[in-house]
Amino acid sequence: MSKAVSGQTARAIVDEVLGRNMTRAIWTASYDKVLPLGVQNFDLTAVLPAVFYMFRFGHRRGKGRFLDAFGGDGTASQKKAAATVERVAFVLSKQQDAFSGFEGEVEKAILGDLLLSFCLENRGRVLGRQEPVIRVAPPHYMSSWVDLPDDVANLRFVPEMIVAILANQQSAYVEPNRDGDKTWFAVGCGFEDNQLLKVFHKGVVPLEKKGELSSHASDRFDESAEVGIDQLLMIRLAQQLDQAPDKNRGKGSGGDRISNQWPIAELAAGHFSEDLRHFIRGYSDAIPRHTFVEMLEACMAIGLTTIVTSVVELLFEWVNTGTIRTKAEQSPAKLFVDCSNGILRSLRAAAEQSMDDFMRRIERLPVVLMLLRLLDFEAQLDPNLMKLDIKHRPYATEWINLLGDLLMERRDESRDVQRHLERHAQQLAKAFDSDYPDAVAILKNERNQSSPIWRMAEVLTFSLGKNTQGHVLSMIDSSLLINRPNGIASKRKVIRAAAGSARKMREVRSIVFTDALLDHLVHLHVLRNGKSGGYRLLAFAEFLRILHERHGLCVDIAPPGLTVSNDLLRENRSILERRLRDLGLLVGVNDAESMKHLRPRFEPAKGDDR
Repeated sequence: MSKAVSGQTARAIVDEVLGRNMTRAIWTASYDKVLPLGVQNFDLTAVLPAVFYMFRFGHRRGKGRFLDAFGGDGTASQKKAAATVERVAFVLSKQQDAFSGFEGEVEKAILGDLLLSFCLENRGRVLGRQEPVIRVAPPHYMSSWVDLPDDVANLRFVPEMIVAILANQQSAYVEPNRDGDKTWFAVGCGFEDNQLLKVFHKGVVPLEKKGELSSHASDRFDESAEVGIDQLLMIRLAQQLDQAPDKNRGKGSGGDRISNQWPIAELAAGHFSEDLRHFIRGYSDAIPRHTFVEMLEACMAIGLTTIVTSVVELLFEWVNTGTIRTKAEQSPAKLFVDCSNGILRSLRAAAEQSMDDFMRRIERLPVVLMLLRLLDFEAQLDPNLMKLDIKHRPYATEWINLLGDLLMERRDESRDVQRHLERHAQQLAKAFDSDYPDAVAILKNERNQSSPIWRMAEVLTFSLGKNTQGHVLSMIDSSLLINRPNGIASKRKVIRAAAGSARKMREVRSIVFTDALLDHLVHLHVLRNGKSGGYRLLAFAEFLRILHERHGLCVDIAPPGLTVSNDLLRENRSILERRLRDLGLLVGVNDAESMKHLRPRFEPAKGDDR
C-alpha cells in the first residue's frame, strides 16, 4: 500500500464496519486451531517454570507476589523497574537464618551475581545488577512460585501446548488426573506421578493430605535435604513469596483452564510428544541437571521448529486443495544444515540460501491465517454447519477441512459465506475511501482476485500493521532458540545489494548444529523403545535418515529447489562425523560406513513394567 495503515485508525474502521464481535475474532496474528502458539516472540528458556506450575496445580498461572516482595512501593510499573537483581539480593540478605554473613556490600554483590547466574534473567539478557528482572530460570520446581514473566500469556501459550502434549488427554481442556490413571505426566497429583516434576522437586516435602494438592501454600522444603547452591538460591527466593501464584483470573488470555489444543501437524506433534516423553523418562536420573535442562530445551526447540515448518507446509498445500494431508503423508519443510557452524563459508552460504527460501515462502503465512479466521467466524454463524458438531480438540483437522470446502466452494453454504464477505468488502472499501486507495483497489479488484475471502484477508492483514510479518519471524527465531548455545540456528547481519537497488543491511539465518543440540539428538535417538529401556547402537547413516525424515534437516542431501554440489554434501557429512567423534558420541573401528555407530555419553535408565 502506498500509504501506511494506522493500526488504531484501521481497527476503528474495521470495528465499525464488521462489528465488534467479528473484529475481536479476526484482529490477531494467531489461529490456535492450526497452531496453538501466539505468533509473536517468546523465550523458550523461560517456559519450564510455567510448565511446572500447570502440572502441579492443573490450571494456568495468575498473579503472584514477586513484585510485592521485591519491587518496593509505588505503581505496578515502578515496582517492575525497581525489581532488580540488586534489590532481590538486598531483600534476601535480610533473612538472617538463610543468608547470615551477606549483609555487607561485597557479599550482597556476590549474592546478586549468583542469582543472575542461576535463577533470574534481566531484560534483553543484559548483564548488571541494576536492570529490571523479567524472567526466572528452572533450577528447581520452586521457580514455579515466581510469577515471571508477570503475565503467563507472554510465553505465547507454549507451556500450555507442552503440558497438553505430555498429559495426552482427549478432553477439550487438560483436567487433573484421578487416582489410578495410567500416565507418566499426571496433572494436579503432586510430584511422584509426574516424571518431569520428579526431576526438579528435590527437597520438597511430599504432599500427604488430599487437600494440599490444591493449596498454593502447601509445598514445603525439607531443610535437611541436600541440594545444589543454584537450587537452594531458588528455594530461598521462592520462600520469600510465601506461596505459589493464584490461578489465572483473566478472561482475555484464556482464563485459568489449559486448552487441550494440538497443532494440525499431527505427525510432528506426535513425534514431539514421543521425544519429550522418552527423553525425560530415559535421562532424568542419568544426566546431570544442568546438562539435562540444556538438552531438554534443545528438545523443545527442535520439536517446536518441526511443528511450525510442518504446519507451514500443510497450510500452503491446503490453500490449493482445501484439504489437510493425512498424518502418514505429512512432513516438515526440508532445510539444509551447516554442520561447520559458519566456519566453512560455502556451507554457510548454502544453509543461508535454504533458510532464505523458506522465509520468502512464509511471507504469505499471515494472509493465510487471516483467511482461516474469516472462514472460521463465518462458519460458526451458519446453523447448518454448526449442526455437524465437529470437534476442534485435541486436533482441528476435520474443522480445517470443512473450511477448505467453503474456500473451494464444495458446499452449498459457500455461497452464503461468499455473499457475506463480498458485502463486507464493499462496505470496507467505502469506509476506507480516499484515505487508503491501495486497500480500496484490492477490495474492488475482482478481475485479479474473484474471491472476496482472499481480498478481505489481504487488506485486513495489512491493516493489522507493518509488524505482522515481523511477528512471524520472531516466532520462528524463538522456536529455533536462535544464537543460543543449545539452539538450532544462527542469525547475522549482512550488507547485500539486490539487482538495480542500493546496498542495505539485512538479517540472514542458517540452521546449525550446536554441540548441545548434537548431544541431545544422539541421546534421544539411541534410546531403546519398550519395557527393557536402555540404549542401542545407532548407525551413523540411520541417524542422518532420521534427521531428514523426522525433522526435515538435510546434511548430505540437498533440499528441493536448492543446488548443492556432491563434494560439498560429502564435506558437510564428514564435518558432522568428526564433530560427533570429538564429542565422544560416535565410535567406529574403520572407515566402513556399516561400522560407524552412535552411542550416548550418559547411559539411560532401564525400563520398568508400569
